[in-house]
Formats: sequence, structure tokens, C-alpha cells
Amino acid sequence: RFHNSSAYIAFNSPHPTTTMVTACDVPPGVVTGDNLLKLLKHAKDNGYAIPAFNCTTTSTCNAVMEAGKKSNSPVMIQVSNGGGCYFAGKSTKDPNAAAAGAVSMALHVRQMAPYYGIPVVLHSDHCAKKLLPWFDGMIEANEAYFKQYGEPLYSSHMLDLSEEPDEENIAICVKYFERLVKMKIWLEMEIGITGGEEDGVNNEDVDPEKLYTTPEQVWSVYEALSKIGDMFSIAAAFGNVHGVYKPGNVSLQPERLGKHQTYAKEKLGTDEEKPIFLVMHGGSGSTDEEIATAVKNGVVKMNIDTDTQWAYWDGLRAFEADKHDYLQGQIGNPTGADKPNKKFYDPRVWLRKAEESMVDRCGVSIEKLNAKDSYPAKVPEAGTAPIYNFKPANPVAAAASQGMNAIKGAMHKVGL
Repeated sequence: RFHNSSAYIAFNSPHPTTTMVTACDVPPGVVTGDNLLKLLKHAKDNGYAIPAFNCTTTSTCNAVMEAGKKSNSPVMIQVSNGGGCYFAGKSTKDPNAAAAGAVSMALHVRQMAPYYGIPVVLHSDHCAKKLLPWFDGMIEANEAYFKQYGEPLYSSHMLDLSEEPDEENIAICVKYFERLVKMKIWLEMEIGITGGEEDGVNNEDVDPEKLYTTPEQVWSVYEALSKIGDMFSIAAAFGNVHGVYKPGNVSLQPERLGKHQTYAKEKLGTDEEKPIFLVMHGGSGSTDEEIATAVKNGVVKMNIDTDTQWAYWDGLRAFEADKHDYLQGQIGNPTGADKPNKKFYDPRVWLRKAEESMVDRCGVSIEKLNAKDSYPAKVPEAGTAPIYNFKPANPVAAAASQGMNAIKGAMHKVGL
């Protein structure tokens, strides 16, 4: 049983016309497989994108889901290699720590997502060639989870081999996609380079021409991956830069994305205006108009990290500034030398202030991407949400599901 508002929504588009559409009919909680495809197609067809927020703790994961519930919007929670290592604990030096941490995050989100009443996409962020062992570890976890529960642990994964030659980039993506498609896991890939620096990948001195992907490059990816399955998206560079910049200081050209769609449409001979699912990276420094143009041209996901990192810190900074005199010792404050300060330094107090600030900033991104009110939150009635969500799938049904996915993949390869 759920509490929810009308299934019909009016998008808060930056354009003057307001369109009434039906909310996507996927269930709340972590979405995978056919439901994920349905959700992203709904976004592309209805002119909104889903924000993907990098998370490093259960606190930041909860803040993202709270923002989605508050804004009536699907959200994506994504983990980087460094984020996975942080989840595992910075003192853990095991080579599998990043994969284990990513699994830990996913299990937490799966447990709590139904309480927030919105669709949540679990995703892993940039994986360069040197980080493929991390990717392999997450796939192994997906396969084990799929065998037991009949669906993958993660909704989607990203391979970022943009620093490699295009042929090698695409070949490696094909190899992994053939493995992912058996579990109906979405693959995001990048062709063309996002500038700046993030999570140890530094492209600050890259050739500026490589910051702009060509339609031919995008088509070569589409042509190779579409032979295997339809659950993939392309991060095509259009001047994007990781990091924080003032609007106008980054030369974004989102209109290039429309050219990719037109080129693919002509090659396919289809009436579909936007046949490709596109992704936007390096959104910092983008104007509202640039973001709107990207979404208009088929971007269904935009990464956000730098701005929410600042927001989380800023909530804590403001709290410390306000309560400074209550945070200088366990005992003693302006109300008395023997007065205790526990209710101020309790981590649940100041972490909550950080969360509240991040929730607000996530809401800003949701609105900029036109996703606000795209999915009326279906919050369970008090006491009706399951205390635990793990329930082994019927082994026969799970095996049949995996076999059917393999058959569908083979049929897709031969054009059936």
C-alpha cells in the first residue's frame, strides 16, 4: 500500500509549454532490466534526465533518496572506484576493497530504497582500463546475486575507455556487454574525453579537439553494441569538464548531441527522432540553457558530484559556525560552565545538517534536468514496508530467466 499523488504530471520545463504526461509505471525501489529500459525510455521521450549522484557513505545515499522523494523524481546513485574504496574503509588495502565497498553500498541502497517510494538506479561510475579488475569484481557479484535472486545487484555499469584508441575501446565494451546482457544490466560507455580531473583520472592537459566526439564515432559505438542488445548509453563528449567552474568558463556545445541523433537516424532509416540514449558528464559550470539543450537532444542521465560534495560540507560548515561555542569541549558552553554539549557534537546532529544541505542541492539538479514531479513518490504506509528485502528467487524460475535472457540475446544478434 502506498501514499502517492496523481499519476499524471506536469513537467516543470524551462520552455513555456507545459505537457501533461503519465508517470512511468515502474515500481519504486531499485530498478533493473526491463523496468530500467522503460524508465530511461520514458525520460528520453518526455524531455527529462535522471540525475546521477556520486555517493561515498550511507549518509550521502540516504540524502539522494530523500531528495528524490521530496522532488517526486527517480534518482541514480553511483559509486566510483575511489568511492568503493571509501565504503570499504580507507585503512582496507585489499585489492578487492573497491569492489567489496561497491557491493556494500548496493546492499544498503537495496535495503532502504523501498522506504523512499521512488525508482532508484544503482550504477558504477568511470572505469578506466587500469581499473578493470574492479569492474570484474562487481560483475562477479552481479552474477552471484542474479543466481540467487533472479536479478542483478546493480542496475548498470560504466566503462570509460575513452583514453584508449576507439577500436580497442569499442572491442572491450562489446566483450563486457555480451556478459552483462545475460543479466539485463545496462552498459554506459564513453567515447571522447571529459576534461578536468576526477577520482584520480586527470585529463586537464588533453588536446581540446578530443573534448568533442564526432557523429561517426558515436555511430560506430551504436553499430557495434546494438548487435548485442539495446540496454546501453553513450557518453559523447561535447566540451564537458570535471570539477568546479563558473558558468561560461567551459565551452560546452550540447547542440552537437542533436547531430549525433540525426546522423544515427539517417543511418538507421528510422522515424525516431532520438534513437540513442546519451549521457552528460562534467556538468559543473554548465548553464541552465546548456543543460536543457542536452536533455532536449536525448541526454537521459547527468552526473553530479562536485556540487553535492560542496553542499554536504557547507551544511556542516554552517552548523559549526552557528554552534561554534558549543563544540569546543564536552562540557561548558555559553549557557554554563557545567553544561553538557553532547546534543551538539553527536555525529547524528551535524551529519544531518550536512544531509539536509545535500538534499536541497540534489533538488536543484533534479529541477534543472526537468525531472521534478516526473514520478509521484509512492511512500509505503507506515509499517507496511518489508524490514528485509532479501528473498531467494525460485531456483527453477531464476535459471529459466537467465536462459531466456541468453536466448533473447542470441536472437538480437541475428536481428530477430
